[in-house]
Amino acid sequence: MALVAGVDSSTQNCKVVIRDAVTGNLVRSGKAAHPPGTEVDPARWWEALRAAVARAGGLDEVAAIAIAGQQHGLIPLDGDGRVIRPALLRNDTRSAAAARDLVSEVGAETYARRTGTVPVASFTAAKLRWLRDNEPHNAAQVAAVALPHDWLTWRLRGYGPAASSALGPDLGALVTDRSDASGTAYWDPATGRYDLELFERALGHAAIVPRVLGPSERAGTVSGTSAVVGAGAGDNAGAALGLGAAPGDVVVSIGTSGTVFAVTDHPTRDDTGTVAGFADASGLFLPLVATLNAARVLDAVAGILDVDHGELGELALEAPPGAHGLVLQPYFEGERTPNLPDATATLFGLTLGSATRPSLARAAIEGMLCGLADGLEAVHRQGVETGRILLIGGTAQNAAVQEIAAQTFEPPVVVPRPGEYVADGAAVQAAWALTGTRPRWPLSIAAEPAPDYRPIIRKQYTRYAR
Repeated sequence: MALVAGVDSSTQNCKVVIRDAVTGNLVRSGKAAHPPGTEVDPARWWEALRAAVARAGGLDEVAAIAIAGQQHGLIPLDGDGRVIRPALLRNDTRSAAAARDLVSEVGAETYARRTGTVPVASFTAAKLRWLRDNEPHNAAQVAAVALPHDWLTWRLRGYGPAASSALGPDLGALVTDRSDASGTAYWDPATGRYDLELFERALGHAAIVPRVLGPSERAGTVSGTSAVVGAGAGDNAGAALGLGAAPGDVVVSIGTSGTVFAVTDHPTRDDTGTVAGFADASGLFLPLVATLNAARVLDAVAGILDVDHGELGELALEAPPGAHGLVLQPYFEGERTPNLPDATATLFGLTLGSATRPSLARAAIEGMLCGLADGLEAVHRQGVETGRILLIGGTAQNAAVQEIAAQTFEPPVVVPRPGEYVADGAAVQAAWALTGTRPRWPLSIAAEPAPDYRPIIRKQYTRYAR
């Protein structure tokens, strides 16, 4: 039985799953925490990876491994392979003004045409410009730029600063994959090439960028072993691969923030910047919309009502669709989609009949889901067709969220069982690199709520949100 390992190096944790390469059955797993903050010393991620691997029983019997990681984060390296400053994570918003400057200089339409995306604060290009403008002494030292999964893959293969690695600081050995490269705003998914003029515009000078590998291509081997290392992936692309998503599937992920992304066979270019035209990890494309307000909307209203999420769901189902006209516009932390960074949440439609605990609970869930439905509409405007929605994330397991999702989204909703889908996608990629054939592991379904679209929910929300 050949074993493969998949890694999810997220903002909060490093998770490792080890699976049977043929059946996909889980054999063992491990987890280690990451430090909080919007900038982190990458050495802490390397320590967490090693700890999570150890807790998963080690790699002695593992034939292949791949690492999926948080997208966009900037790791600047000097000529000796040393990290110049702590990595800037995608949720570090100091680069918002830098993103606006780049768009002003180049033009949103030009960025969309050349890279499929329009820079926002989270993208690597914006962080490079921030570094150039705010820490010019650090920017001047940059000899290579890596993303989190690129750097961890490089270290796993034995590269790094001479004092702490077997193979030394060979910056030319850095590799990445299509999905993570597409989140930089200086690589074009349609052509498969870097746009080095845009890269140098952001940083201010030329530097090494990782070589982009294909979905099944091998990055090398784990240092000191014969275990194959796969290309890796960005986290959302990893999740799509772990779910086995195909054209016609849209994934709606409800976490602290929300994402809506689809697998499609054609690249997308949205010059409004609403839809990021990413690549996926299978050789196709992954148009994606991100929202800032998802599960935290329910956290806030559950706190007001002094209930937990389960009790909030029970209350919500006591109210009818439309919550007696009560609408929560859920922009508690501003919003990215639509781009309203200074917006606040607003409650509309309060009457003596709607001012009830059940109506407020239902308005919270409907408002959260309608925000994600706006994202789905934006994806549809890019010519993407939807056959079904795969609803994932811890909040997706709430029975009320499932029922109301079926009333909010027109396509049928399917809820997979809870799982580490980003790590699972990396394991799929590891097996692909090992055998040359993409495995098709079965997806376990937790629920398929009966289709029950109620346009009143969307009409009420749209009236106020727009």
